[in-house]
Formats: sequence, C-alpha cells, structure tokens
Amino acid sequence: MEEYLKEIEGKSLHDYDAQRVKMAKRLCVRGPVIVGAGPSGLATAACLKHKGIPSLILEKSGCLASMWEFKTYDRLRLHLPKQFCELPLLPFPKNFPSYPTKQQFLAYLKAYALHFGIKPAFNKTVITAEFDHRFGFWRVKTQGLKREMTEYVCQWLIVATGENAEAVVPQIEGMDDFLGPVIHSSSYKRGSEFSGKKVLVVGCGNSGMEVCLDLCDHNARPSLVVRDTVHILPQQMFGKSTFGLSMCLLKWFPIRLVDRFLLLMSRLMLGNTAQYGLNRPKVGPLELKNLSGKTPVLDVGTLAQIKCGNIKVRRGISRLTQHAVEFVDGKLENFDAIILATGYKSNVPSWLK
Repeated sequence: MEEYLKEIEGKSLHDYDAQRVKMAKRLCVRGPVIVGAGPSGLATAACLKHKGIPSLILEKSGCLASMWEFKTYDRLRLHLPKQFCELPLLPFPKNFPSYPTKQQFLAYLKAYALHFGIKPAFNKTVITAEFDHRFGFWRVKTQGLKREMTEYVCQWLIVATGENAEAVVPQIEGMDDFLGPVIHSSSYKRGSEFSGKKVLVVGCGNSGMEVCLDLCDHNARPSLVVRDTVHILPQQMFGKSTFGLSMCLLKWFPIRLVDRFLLLMSRLMLGNTAQYGLNRPKVGPLELKNLSGKTPVLDVGTLAQIKCGNIKVRRGISRLTQHAVEFVDGKLENFDAIILATGYKSNVPSWLK
C-alpha cells in the first residue's frame, strides 16, 4: 500500500496540469472513502472498523445525519419498530420506546459514532468523484465552507447519501403568483406556525399524511391533495407492527398471498378508504414496493381525522392564483399556505462520474 500511494502521488503530480494541482489539496486515504454521514455511512464505517479496515467519511454538513437534524418535523418518530432500524453491532438503548422520536434517534446516532470512534470530515461537499482508469484509483474532489478545494485519492468509493438528498419541488402553474408561503415538507417543523390557517398539503405519502395530522393537532385546517392511488395500512396488527408481521409471513408465504392478508386486515380495521378519496392501487402493497419502490402509508391517526372531516381530501391541482387553488375537478378554494410533501431525489448523478 505504501508503494501504491507513493506511485499515485508521483504520477499524479507529474501527469496533472499545474492549474489543477494548485486549486486542490490532495490527500491519500488508506481505505474506502464514504460519502455521507447518515445512518448508512455510519453503519458502513463501523462494520469496516470492526474488521480492522480504516475509512474516511465525507459529509457536506457540519453534523451527523443532517437530513434528520435539519429537514424533519418535530413530531417525527420512526415509522418502523426500533429493532428494524438499529445499526449493526450496537442496538438501541433498552429504555427507548418501540418507535423512537427524532431526538432519540439522533442521540443514538451520535452515541454510535462515539462508540466506534467515527470522526467524519465535516463541511466537505463532494463536487465530483471520478475513477482514474490510468492508475486504478478514485479521485473525490470536495469543496469546503471557504470554497477551498480538497481532492481525496482512494482505491474504493462507497456512496451512502441515500435517496433523500434533494427536495422534489413540482412546477405548478401560477406558483409565483400565490401570495401565501409555499414550502417543501423538508422546511416544515411544527403545526403551531399555521394555527387557524387553511393549509393545503400536496402529497399523500407518510410525510404528507403526518404533516396533516400535526396541523390538525395545532388547530389548523388542512386539506390533502391525493393525485394518485395509495395503500394505507394500520401501523400495527394484532399488537405487532404491520411491517414486522409482513416480514415474518414472507418467510412462509408468497408475496401476493401476504398482500391479500394485509389488504383484508386493512379493510377490517380501517374500512374502505376509497369512499374518502383514497383509492388503492390494483397491485398489492408489498408487490408495489418491490416493483416501483413506492412505500405504503402506515397510518398513525390521520385516517381518523379524514373520516371525521377535519382533513379534506382534494384531487390534483390545476393552477394557483394569488389566494386560491384551482383543482382538476374545477373547484376553486382559498388557502393561506401550501406545503409540498412531494418527496426527494438522489443527487448522486450530479457528482458521480
């Protein structure tokens, strides 16, 4: 490895033009470079260290799990029981509830990094990561807070940035004309900021459903835009988590049979969601997850608020005006604010060459 790194340094200094050498400090990493200090990046670094393999995590923000820290709402809890969300080699504290809060999960991640001595390089935004075929190593270029450039040279690159790096903001006709606030759910913190206001939540995934519930709890008047079909399942069945029960059943039965069971129990426990404007897809929830990656909604109380009329279900949006929203069915309704629970996307294609 010593000879390999010396060869890299020698060849790169001679073969790369002077301007590129000046603009970036070059560091050789003995082991993989991991991009992202979220749960996956921390877990990967811990497993490598457990095997005696050093690594370096590059993190664009100044803290661990920045998505959880800055882009989640206050009431957020894990949607799955803690045993399905714990990281390798270190379980959650026994005193944590089955569904840990956002604050508890962040505390766990910080304790995890401390336990394994993981020290990411913070405030390092990856600009490009390119494999050098001439010499057989990766060049990962980053930019710091003061726009300083650093180039990391390594044999292995591990991408752990997740699928939720950047907010997806749809283009809606008239969005610039709407006079109220239009924010993505990544900027939403708590319903108290919208107390007494009419709020339109666009998107009926887990985030959109829970934001609506939080708005209800803080005396706002939310409406939910449901543009597509959606599977809603109870969070628990027979005193067990629906997810855990599904995983257990899949060990013994085919996925379509498990889907039929889930839909039957959901119909018995939740009723026919279609009568409230929440039509189910033709494909079952687990099969749909496998085919498209679309996750079913695990209901934590939102459906009850829809049933009693505290949350209105609306069809897709046609356009916005200064104070109102026109829906595809022709209805026009005034709103004070719009929250876009329209999901996220990966930013990896922008920097991984």
